[in-house]
Amino acid sequence: MYKVFVNEKKLLVSKHPENLEKDLRFESFTTLEIALDLLENTSVKELNVFGENIEEIWKEFQKLFRIIEAAGGVVSNSQGELLFIKRLGKWDLPKGKMEKGESREESAVREIEEETGLQDVELVEFINTTYHIYIERNGEKILKCTHWFEMNYDGEDTSKPQIEEGITEVAWKNTTQIEEEVFPSTFQNIKLIVKDFWNLKLK
Repeated sequence: MYKVFVNEKKLLVSKHPENLEKDLRFESFTTLEIALDLLENTSVKELNVFGENIEEIWKEFQKLFRIIEAAGGVVSNSQGELLFIKRLGKWDLPKGKMEKGESREESAVREIEEETGLQDVELVEFINTTYHIYIERNGEKILKCTHWFEMNYDGEDTSKPQIEEGITEVAWKNTTQIEEEVFPSTFQNIKLIVKDFWNLKLK
């Protein structure tokens, strides 16, 4: 199953109907264009495109966009707090576009260190990939695929925001603060990956 966010609205690509607000059986490329149009231009908040061959549907879906790959991390310290950044008034996790020749892991570590000022962040394991869609100023549609990794940081707290990237704050948050402060002022993708991380820790 693939979950994609379009302006904070949810598009699922799955094998079977998911009983969301709207279910569309995949017939052709046009089904995907209709699905996007409904999410972008109507009040529909969640939609499911379903069909037997998910990978084929996903391949067709990707043809609608220019794909940008990014990587980032959920960084925890010895107190079990997670590291967040604040950009444009919203809480976010450190992440950024992958550079040519970089692996996902290298990119995730570099972006975290650049955006938060921490050094020697330890990469633990891959968590998941999230997807969201946005439109460039020139009208080009982008599908951003962000690969997320679990990270540990045990060193001295040297965190400071990367101001030139529009980051105004870097902060460690405990579970209560995440639920009360971060979740009401963040993106669906970020909630999703933090919950995936918590589920990983419960296993």
